[in-house]
Amino acid sequence: MTLDDFFDEIRKHFMDELPLVVYRKPNETQLKSLLQKDASIHEIVDFTESGFVFAPFDDKEKAILIPNEFSKSINLNSVMSSRSSALDIGYAETLPRSCKPSENQKQSHIKLVQKAINKINNNELQKVVVSRKETISLSNSNPLGIFKKLLNKYESAFVYYWYHPKVGLSLGATPETLLKIEGNRLSTMSLAGTQTCGDTEDVIWQDKEKNEQQLVTDFIVDSLKSSIDRIEISKTTTIKAGNLLHLKTDITANFKPETLNLEQILQNLHPTPAICGLPKDIAKQFILENEEYQREYYTGFLGELNFKEKISRNSNRHNVENDAYATIKTISKLYVNLRCMQLKGDQAVVYVGGGITKDSILENEWEETVSKSEVIKSIL
Repeated sequence: MTLDDFFDEIRKHFMDELPLVVYRKPNETQLKSLLQKDASIHEIVDFTESGFVFAPFDDKEKAILIPNEFSKSINLNSVMSSRSSALDIGYAETLPRSCKPSENQKQSHIKLVQKAINKINNNELQKVVVSRKETISLSNSNPLGIFKKLLNKYESAFVYYWYHPKVGLSLGATPETLLKIEGNRLSTMSLAGTQTCGDTEDVIWQDKEKNEQQLVTDFIVDSLKSSIDRIEISKTTTIKAGNLLHLKTDITANFKPETLNLEQILQNLHPTPAICGLPKDIAKQFILENEEYQREYYTGFLGELNFKEKISRNSNRHNVENDAYATIKTISKLYVNLRCMQLKGDQAVVYVGGGITKDSILENEWEETVSKSEVIKSIL
């Protein structure tokens, strides 16, 4: 199958108004898709299901599944990178003035940040992540064109195009892993702190960003303690995502065999302090009551749920002897839904946010959301 054939298949499925997802995992070259055979909504019951999951920020709301058993899978193994001429359709590095947020948007967000800081100063919260949305008019809405641009620009992100006729159309390029499970091995990351990338990734981080990132790390470790035998925590490093830099700590663990309960792990982890706050329940309630919109699937999670993969002893696929000893493992790879947008007719709805702590400065918090919005709006 050629690249054109692959996208023609996706386009036809979309025109038939049938659910689909097409995606590429970080630093990989394969494009994968699931094309659901009917327009039914399949909801997650207990996370033992198998398919592509799309879950909202509010964990009291149901997650949606494109099930493996009711879908056609099409994969494309060709190299998908910025060097691929089939994807080289260009993108704007600067935005038209009309795309810039208004003064009213700025003042509204600053008011929300101040309210969050007041809660923190009153010892009601340690941290809370507040967000906003921007609605941008498009002269020509081309979802697959936007998806190709995301593939072209963000090779180290999880890039996706998700559609359900009864829910909507979402696209994104998220830098953050929620968790990966392979057999009894779990890996996740703590990602927090933001600054604009200049000429180098060797930058100085302020106490505000360091403390914010440590809160996320501590929360994840505490959330996993009851389910694991052993945990490993890496050194904190700086990573680049688009034109932004973040602090990242990798966390890996082995499960105790009797506690392999993905539903419980997700209940403990989601939403993490990186996209919600601490204490989790109080921060979540603050967000639901004070943000001037419903996040829906922004800062939820998405990805492969309970996929079956053959794991060989040897990477040499032609080695028949080793292939005979291959094992089938159940694998889940889930990502936090950041750097994303919804397409609604001729409009794109872009979502951005930032973590608020006792050290937050109002103007800086606003500028952080502007930098994040420009990352995703540059695709438009």
